Amino acid sequence: MLLAVTALGLTAGSVPASAATYERLLNGTFAGGTLDPWWAGSGTTGRVTGGEFCTDVTGGTANGYDALAGQNGVPFETGQQYTLTFDAHATTAQQISAVAGEAVSPYRQISRTDLTVMPATQHFTVTFTSTLDFPNAGNGQLAFWFGGQAANNTVCLDNISLIGGVIPPGGLPPTSGIRVNQESYVPGLPKHATVISSSATPLTWTLRNSAGTAVTTGQTRPRGADAASGESVHDIDFSAYDTAGTGYTLAVGSETSFPFDISADGLKKLRYDSLAFFYHQRSGIAIDARYVGATYARPAGHVNVAPNQGDNNVPCRADLNCGYTLDVRGGWYDAGDQGKYVVNGGIATWELLDEYERALKLGDASALGDGKLAIPEQGNGVPDILDEARWEVDFLLSMQVPDGKPNAGMVHHKIHDAAWTALPTRPDQDSQPRRLSPPSTAATLNMAAVAAQASRLWRTIDPAYSAKLLAAAEKAYAAAKANPNVLADPNDGTGGGTYSDNTVTDEFYWAAAELFATTGKSGYRTDVTGSSLYRGVSFNTHGFDWGSTGALGDITLALVPTDLPAADVAAIKSAITTTADSHLAQMAGMGYPAPYRTADGTYEWGSNGLVANNGVVLALAYDFTKQDKYRDGAFEAMDYLLGRNPANYSYVSGHGDQAVQNVHHRFWAHELDPSLPSAPPGALSGGPNSGLQDPTAARLLTGCAPQRCYVDDIQAYSVNEVAINWNSALAWLANWTAEKSPSAVDTTAPAAAGKPVVSAVSATGATVTWTASSDAESGIKSYDVVSVTGSARKVLATVTGTTATLTGLSPSTAYTLVVVARNGAGLTGPDSAATQFTTLPDASGGGCAVTYSATSWTGGFTAYLTLTNTGTTAWPTWALKFAFPGTQKVTQGWSATWAQSGAGVTATALPWNASVAPGKSVSIGFNGSFTGSTNPPPTAFAVNGKTCG
Repeated sequence: MLLAVTALGLTAGSVPASAATYERLLNGTFAGGTLDPWWAGSGTTGRVTGGEFCTDVTGGTANGYDALAGQNGVPFETGQQYTLTFDAHATTAQQISAVAGEAVSPYRQISRTDLTVMPATQHFTVTFTSTLDFPNAGNGQLAFWFGGQAANNTVCLDNISLIGGVIPPGGLPPTSGIRVNQESYVPGLPKHATVISSSATPLTWTLRNSAGTAVTTGQTRPRGADAASGESVHDIDFSAYDTAGTGYTLAVGSETSFPFDISADGLKKLRYDSLAFFYHQRSGIAIDARYVGATYARPAGHVNVAPNQGDNNVPCRADLNCGYTLDVRGGWYDAGDQGKYVVNGGIATWELLDEYERALKLGDASALGDGKLAIPEQGNGVPDILDEARWEVDFLLSMQVPDGKPNAGMVHHKIHDAAWTALPTRPDQDSQPRRLSPPSTAATLNMAAVAAQASRLWRTIDPAYSAKLLAAAEKAYAAAKANPNVLADPNDGTGGGTYSDNTVTDEFYWAAAELFATTGKSGYRTDVTGSSLYRGVSFNTHGFDWGSTGALGDITLALVPTDLPAADVAAIKSAITTTADSHLAQMAGMGYPAPYRTADGTYEWGSNGLVANNGVVLALAYDFTKQDKYRDGAFEAMDYLLGRNPANYSYVSGHGDQAVQNVHHRFWAHELDPSLPSAPPGALSGGPNSGLQDPTAARLLTGCAPQRCYVDDIQAYSVNEVAINWNSALAWLANWTAEKSPSAVDTTAPAAAGKPVVSAVSATGATVTWTASSDAESGIKSYDVVSVTGSARKVLATVTGTTATLTGLSPSTAYTLVVVARNGAGLTGPDSAATQFTTLPDASGGGCAVTYSATSWTGGFTAYLTLTNTGTTAWPTWALKFAFPGTQKVTQGWSATWAQSGAGVTATALPWNASVAPGKSVSIGFNGSFTGSTNPPPTAFAVNGKTCG
């Protein structure tokens, strides 16, 4: 709907009085030299040049929308008027269209304005009234159509502005007015919550159990205005109540909190969930359903199986011409992307190793021992946390420049894709070339520090490996001293983060401290004691992170016995307790206490990681002094991360009723692709960030108070990314708080649940209901619905209520079900009485089609298969069977679980490709071998027991 358009600044129409002067576009001036969040579509190539957004348009297209550029997520409100202004010129005069509307099918339009751009710059103004509603970061779009022209052309735009609407941008809507640790509070320790209220007088609060019965009450303490949250708040202190249980809530007036437990079990589970994050992030190995469940299983990434180009022979960037490739398989993917960065891997690995070393010397290392983690190495006699850390340690060593090459002994800064991959992209589906960035002094010292630390811990476990680690560490440290100022390029940010750092004094101190603690050599001792950072200078209220690592060296010197003067070690411990005291003083004045501070009060990228690391400082202060105030401060930091914050989210996935789900990740991308999972339990979101450096955060959070600058959206990478160094901080703190949590007092299992009743039986599913169990001490936490076949048991569903919907059952199959209750202490009750039922026959009336093609060479071949559902109902899962007519063998397959017995082959679905709608297909394949001169194809295929056409 075209309302008005003028050129050269002559406007027609007027904005109605109800409209506000809200700017609805981002980066309309391109002053920063970047397009983001503008995009250039097919048939166009966009760039910023001379401060303008210039688009090269390929000629010969039929329609205007065949070549276009625009911005998504633009908000529109029905009935409100908008004014679009922009400057434009083109190499050759042509018609373009300014189009407001919908970014996805059915692509409804609000307004389309056709106009002519000339070689001379013109200023255009368009006014229109919206006929559609699109919220911030929704499916609204402003686009410019350039297609339908015979010849190639270039069109440049600048100063693009869209003003109108009455709903203000930014800011999160209010949520529950009471913010709690949504996971659990520990019996015997302080328990605090925060309620929003501008009342100057105390309010009455009530604590209710899971049945809704009031168990205690009290009065709030008014705090007034709270700068970090932008709210007026009161404190609730219910520390005196210590009865273990589940499903508690706090109420003030009409406000009710999210439920929470009073138990030590939540933190003890988080201890392991936070460490499981690292297995999920492994590169170079299939993530096995035995350890993570079918939902999170995936093929190995970057192992040279198509479409991967692999990490086994990675060259340097083309402009470096280093003359060699490195085998850098393994390690952890750094964050939501699939890059691997030495300086972030360094601190993350150090924290896992330090978590274990601190437990050995000051705590309980048995909780981190062999068999404690769900990883492939369990049962090998090595503490599992060390096995997990070794996956990254070996990668760090592989990044070292080989002997005989220029800069031998130095360590490459990072390895990642040549260009950024889109969301979502599973690691095994990444087709980008992989490239090494140059060595850096910081990366070299990170490797030296971690290898020296690891050598110390493996000395009695694997002496040969320990010696290898120490040799690599000493070589790296010597190389760094010979090249002390080789800094990472701050502009090397294509395809991966830069991780540039202009100061490496802290890395030198850290590496020297680790080498000295491991070897006791005088040269390293001199470098430690001669450093400007000696005796705890690095500790401050901002905290340590990948770019500020001096404190890591001090923590090691405070934990590991050396021949340093006792007064100097005491000075380091004093720096830790002094910093902890500063945290406590700041937290005492906060409505939502968090040990975190910046000079201007804003929050920054990864603030939650810094909160956790500062929680580590509080924990160490308790270890060194045994003063309860430090312990309580460390637990209060965990309260903040688990829900007692203004965003009212638990920032740890899977822990809390409103826990983050949609973290920025290329595989945990359920928000974008329902066939993919959301974040697994134990992943820490980066958290509030006043910078709002991504378009989604900028649209939704403009004007936010520092602790409110958060949204749980996969596209909001500046507030919701995950990273190994943030999760390593969480894992350290979670282990410490679990260690310091008294055990739950409930030792009585719950009663049996009622006999299950089965209804709504289909070929592949059923509904099961039962009467509730009971538990007088800690309450009922969940129920397992279990299929029993002889002595074999399989959990079909786990729910918190008394009804479960079962899916994925086999047609025409008899099942025996029991229900098992679990209480808040993790104890399970006896089986309920059993119920039998049989699923219906498969009456889908469907069919299937399979295509098979192969590329052969002497003795080997690669086969590609496409399975198509030609029926009328969806396949909830699928299994393909066929027989080879010759000597063929499957050697390696992908996109299915492959098995062969004799000539018979079976391929079964993976969780991410199991569901196939009518008319849709799934593609799979395998590598094989054969003998002889021919490789005949299979002649018959069956899917789910039915022969395919």
